[in-house]
Amino acid sequence: GPAHLFRLAGKCFSFVESTYKYEFCPFHNVTQHEQTFRWNAYSGILGIWHEWEIDNNTFVGMWMREGDSCETKSRQTKVHLVCGKSNKLAYVSEPSTCVYSLTFETPLVCHPHSLLVYPTLTEALQRKWDEAEQLLYDELITDQGYKKILKEIFEEAGLLKATEENEVEKQSKKISLEFETVEKCSKEYKQLSEEIEKLRVLLGQHGIAYKGNVGE
Repeated sequence: GPAHLFRLAGKCFSFVESTYKYEFCPFHNVTQHEQTFRWNAYSGILGIWHEWEIDNNTFVGMWMREGDSCETKSRQTKVHLVCGKSNKLAYVSEPSTCVYSLTFETPLVCHPHSLLVYPTLTEALQRKWDEAEQLLYDELITDQGYKKILKEIFEEAGLLKATEENEVEKQSKKISLEFETVEKCSKEYKQLSEEIEKLRVLLGQHGIAYKGNVGE
């Protein structure tokens, strides 16, 4: 992601609302601590640093996933990055069960170019993006095809985690490669079987019994 945001790593920012204290540690995790005198007050993880939220080719937030279990799923948090005079956790909500929303203010994102994805990429990935732009301009790919290429670029850069669909696609490619290998293997096996058959005939001519199950 944006290198200038890495100066937030190793720091934590807290926000207290009613009986809960929320703590956001960029590039690490988000925790929630219930500040009551009950013996079983909740204290747990609402998400661990996972990937970026990218919209319109711009970093808009951070996804913290795989937090403590909550009913049948894990708690997760989206941290929105907004321009502010100082680094502070400004707002916390729970838009849906076990999914939290945090607003983090920082002067580090106030510059209009501070959250652009393109400058953070390697030269090779920038070239890949430029090529996709050209293809789109020449109408050789659709808008959907362009977005797919960008998603692949973001995944390759490690900004987004590969989706389950991609994993399935990778697995099917793997299977097709294995199938090619099986074909090759069958060819080799056929040749070996023919050679064994010749040897068996040769042994038979010399009165030597061959014990083997060729073809099984």
